[in-house]
Amino acid sequence: MSATASRVRPSRPTGEAGAAKRPGRTRGAGLGLLAWVLGVLFFLPIAWMALTSFHSEADAATNPPSFAAALTLDGYRDFFGVGGGASPWPALINSAVASIASTLLVLVLSFPAAYALSINRVRKWTDVLFFFLSTKMLPAVAGLLPIYLFAKNVGMLDNIWLLVILYTSMNLPIAVWMMQSFLAEVPVAVIEAARVDGARLPTVLARVVAPIALPGIAATALICFIFSWNELLFARVLTGVAAETAPVFLTGFITSQGLFLAKVCAASLVISLPVLAAGFAAQDKLVQGLSLGAVK
Repeated sequence: MSATASRVRPSRPTGEAGAAKRPGRTRGAGLGLLAWVLGVLFFLPIAWMALTSFHSEADAATNPPSFAAALTLDGYRDFFGVGGGASPWPALINSAVASIASTLLVLVLSFPAAYALSINRVRKWTDVLFFFLSTKMLPAVAGLLPIYLFAKNVGMLDNIWLLVILYTSMNLPIAVWMMQSFLAEVPVAVIEAARVDGARLPTVLARVVAPIALPGIAATALICFIFSWNELLFARVLTGVAAETAPVFLTGFITSQGLFLAKVCAASLVISLPVLAAGFAAQDKLVQGLSLGAVK
């Protein structure tokens, strides 16, 4: 048999097979278009808020709104107190302290707890997980009065460290659940090899488990930071002037004189920037962490 005759050419798809593939491609293109449309719809309110923040109060209050109105920075000047108003920096600093400190505490507490529930499992670990989940079943407003009375009796009203403790307790159950699913994907063989080499538990956690689960840790930290930064109910009731946070400061723009729309939009955009910056900086780790364990 000649070399030419022995060659086997791959068969081309018939017309029916090609036609069968076209509906799949069309369906994929349709889903992609739908995703773009939904993304634009979700982005429109943010774009509208950003545009309104650069308008004057008179142009921002027009109905229907004017897209061609003159742009100005008056809303941002009023927010930063350039014209003599209250400065937002104390509130922003309080939010940063409460969010960052509580997130670090949550990570320190949830990481070993998740290790005990996923890798070195304790007895009845499913009951423990259910207990953590059950703590989120009580509405936050139901515990507001007891917490207020406790803070008043111990002299911690209008104290930023009270918010740190509250945010830590509020985010800890979510962090334990997220961490548990992330650490369950860590190869046990790697941990056993480290133990054979004489590594103790702190070394195993810090040098073996943590680097492998870094995307999950970053995703958990970002979620806890967002929840802490955006929390309003407890901050509004338990703080006054010294421990006022950014969301509480934002509510101060709604006065008896009316709603200053341009100023509120400018303030909302500025207050949202730290969360957006954190999400953008950790977006690769966030995607890896949220998808970790999705494919078995």
